Amino acid sequence: MPNIKSAKKRVLVTETKTALNKSAKSAVKTSLKKFDAAVAEGNRSEADSAYKVAVQAVDKAAAKGLIHKNKAANKKSQLTIKLNSIEG
Repeated sequence: MPNIKSAKKRVLVTETKTALNKSAKSAVKTSLKKFDAAVAEGNRSEADSAYKVAVQAVDKAAAKGLIHKNKAANKKSQLTIKLNSIEG
């Protein structure tokens, strides 16, 4: 445990930010799983709405720096390919 006051504060701030980042990453993963489930089901309308939510979540994560912008672009491309593979 640090002895210096500023170092103690950094530990507390880091713990808080780590928890927030973990929560945000989990939310992104959840939206991606919901989209995958809708695609696996073959439900086009449900997949469309889940796609919009997933793309927004990925964009928001990239804007916050949780994921790299190129990873976000690749993920959105993969989502679009999956969405277009659904018939109907």
